[in-house]
Amino acid sequence: MAVTDLPEDLVPLSWLIGRWAGVGLGQYPTIEDFRFGQEVSFTNDGRPFLAYVSRAWLLDDDGEKVRPLAMEFGFWRARPGNEIEMTLAHASGYAEFWLGTVEVLGIDNAQITGARASLRTDVVTAAPSAKSYTAGERLYGLVNGELMWTFDMAAIGEGMTNHLSARLKPAD
Repeated sequence: MAVTDLPEDLVPLSWLIGRWAGVGLGQYPTIEDFRFGQEVSFTNDGRPFLAYVSRAWLLDDDGEKVRPLAMEFGFWRARPGNEIEMTLAHASGYAEFWLGTVEVLGIDNAQITGARASLRTDVVTAAPSAKSYTAGERLYGLVNGELMWTFDMAAIGEGMTNHLSARLKPAD
C-alpha cells in the first residue's frame, strides 16, 4: 500500500507497514536468558488503524525453532499531534492499552527512513490464571531499514526491567 493510500493520520506510522522477521533476546530476573525468533506484520485496509500480529518461538543454540513462545494481536491508532494508541491481546491472558508518541527522524524521496515510536501501558488487565504483570514500556525504531524494538516490564514483583529486544528485517 502506498503512503498516499493511507489515512492521513497514519502516514507517520507508515514505516511499520509490512512483514518483519528476525531474532531477539529475552531476559528477566526471574528466568534464564533466551534467544527467540519473531515474525511481525503491520497491515492497513484503508481504515484509520494498523493491524498488528506478532508470533515468537524459542531458538536453540543453532538458531533452530524449539517451540512456540508468545503471540500477540492488536491495533495501532494514530492521534493528532503524533500521539499513538495501541491495544494488544496476548495468548498468555493479558489485554493492554498503550499510549505514546511517534517521531519521524528521517525522510528520503518521500519515504520515511528513520523513525521512533515510544509507548507506555495505560491499562493492563489479566485473566485470573495469568502471571502478575502490571506495566510495560516499548520502544520501536526504524534504523538503517531494520525494525528494532525493546520491551521493559514490571511483573512478578520486579520493578520496570528490560525483558525483550529484537532486530527484525523486512521479510516481504
